[in-house]
Amino acid sequence: MESWKRNPLIFLLTSLPAAFWLLVFFLIPLAFVWVLSFGEVAGIVDIAITWTLSNYARALDPLYLGILWQSLWIAALTTVICLVVGFPLAMGISFAPSRWKSLLLLLIILPFWTNLLIRTYALIAVLRRNGYVNDTLAWFWSLADRALAAIGLGGVLPDFVPLDLLYNHGAVIYGLVYVHLPFMVLPLYAALERMDKSYVEASLDLGAGQLRTLFSVTVPLAMPGIVSGIIITFIPALGTFLTPILLGGPDSQMIGNIIERQFKSANDWPFGAALSFLLMYVTFGALALRAAFVSRRRDAEAL
Repeated sequence: MESWKRNPLIFLLTSLPAAFWLLVFFLIPLAFVWVLSFGEVAGIVDIAITWTLSNYARALDPLYLGILWQSLWIAALTTVICLVVGFPLAMGISFAPSRWKSLLLLLIILPFWTNLLIRTYALIAVLRRNGYVNDTLAWFWSLADRALAAIGLGGVLPDFVPLDLLYNHGAVIYGLVYVHLPFMVLPLYAALERMDKSYVEASLDLGAGQLRTLFSVTVPLAMPGIVSGIIITFIPALGTFLTPILLGGPDSQMIGNIIERQFKSANDWPFGAALSFLLMYVTFGALALRAAFVSRRRDAEAL
């Protein structure tokens, strides 16, 4: 590819629309929110920019740090589950016959064709006490009870008690995995598809087993996709607020719920802006780690 330095004018003209879009619809609004984080509520609707750090100091209160920590481990666990589930899926699609790959990828991205709110309410229908999961378990329970009664052991099983699958941490993590799994699978598939599969064949021909080939050859070669998948899964999961509201209980709120509440019911925009930027600083840290990983990898390949 020709270097942009040879034709800087063409590069400038082609990059202007994207730069204008980012400036007007991303950087300038983001700057307004950043300035807002140094303000104070003055009256009912007025906000005075006093360049105070009290909002950030308040955000470091143990109450909010506890919610931030809870958000971090929920997002981290969601990312780990997505990686464990998504890597075999991505491998299966990558090694599938060419005629099946498009259909399999379509099935992965198919949930994006439905609104997130509708998908979340569908999960409520699945997980509630009289939902599909409990109804299925109750049917198997009654089937087992009838089978035992047929051999003279009727009444051995107690009455079926529906499981409480909603309004807890488990429901939130399940919902987050359901929503964010495609974000993990797609970059993993892209990395595995670019991988030279002759390395895998060579490893197997030289006597390495399937597991050793997986962890010694496939995983290192797919590491850029793994890192990208972790980042684009962890960051949205960390800032989510809809899933905890609908699927979680009082103890399952995340930092996104606190931020949403400040901008709406509490009407404390400066504090909400400070919380938002604390979350953004964590995001920038994750992106900096990725950049450092990519740079170190390039240096290692150059050697």
